[in-house]
Amino acid sequence: MDHIQFALSTGQQADTMFDDIRFVHQALPNTGVQNISLKPETGDLKLKSPVFINAMTGGGGADTEKLNAMLARVAKETGMAMAVGSQMSALKDKSERATYQVVRKENPEGIIMANLGSEASLQQANEAVEMIEANALQIHLNVIQELTMPEGDRDFTGAFERINEIAENVNVPVIVKETGFGISRETAEKLNDTNIAAIDVSGCGGTNFAQVENERRQRKLSFFQDWGIPTPAAIVDVSSVSRKTVLASGGIKHAQDVIKACALGADAAGLAGSFLKTAVKQGEKPLIEEVMALYDDLTMMMTALGAKTLKDLTHCPLIISGDLAHYLTLRGFDLHDFANRAKN
Repeated sequence: MDHIQFALSTGQQADTMFDDIRFVHQALPNTGVQNISLKPETGDLKLKSPVFINAMTGGGGADTEKLNAMLARVAKETGMAMAVGSQMSALKDKSERATYQVVRKENPEGIIMANLGSEASLQQANEAVEMIEANALQIHLNVIQELTMPEGDRDFTGAFERINEIAENVNVPVIVKETGFGISRETAEKLNDTNIAAIDVSGCGGTNFAQVENERRQRKLSFFQDWGIPTPAAIVDVSSVSRKTVLASGGIKHAQDVIKACALGADAAGLAGSFLKTAVKQGEKPLIEEVMALYDDLTMMMTALGAKTLKDLTHCPLIISGDLAHYLTLRGFDLHDFANRAKN
């Protein structure tokens, strides 16, 4: 549970750049709340909710098992998918498997995502999926976290080839995700040549794992604490070239962040830190209430914008300013296009 406690106490970033996005108000939206659909278009992932519980916990004994069980019940009650934390520890130590298997036990019909790092083999990927009867597999990229971790990996050779082999041979959709430092346009273009189903941009703005790992170091690698691509910038970058489903995570805390992420090009959004905080500090019922309120807020905002579906949000004009505008302009995007777009 150490990583969870560090993430709650020291690892949350304040500036996500979502505040640099403002919708152009539509005084004649020509729709009502009864016409709004929150069901996302996510291809083979078949998500039923625009938000999902992203990976945040792995092996860690009874406390982690209890937390995973709670999150699984919340996912079941609210219709969300849920990703577990890295299962590598359970592949090495079978006594930890119950920590993960409780998720399927509590949510037998839900969409559950397995999780491994890019160092995993095809055999390990199949074992992780089988362990929790997963509907999908997340492969996480965590170069910065590993480099900052005192005992972390130092060689990332062959990751692309391993991802490609797994995507071609496992029997569930594969999601490639970062761990809080963002996926760039260049990386997304490489991933277009694989059989993966989705990219989770997981930009900076949420839990900063460089900061978390630096808490465990004597000589801190402070330069990595400001590293990475802000989540909104990563969404625009990736969605401009990706032929895969685009998922957004990294500093997404509430409905306004979710709706902005979808307007920038994401198909659904993952939340981890904000859900974790509510789960640990308030419990199961308040977290369910938080998710249901998020659905209500999304419905209200989509009604105000005249967007009946999440895809309609990509036609709503929005103003991008501040640091995000500077970043996207330097990456070659014309912000006038965002400000003047409209539904056909």
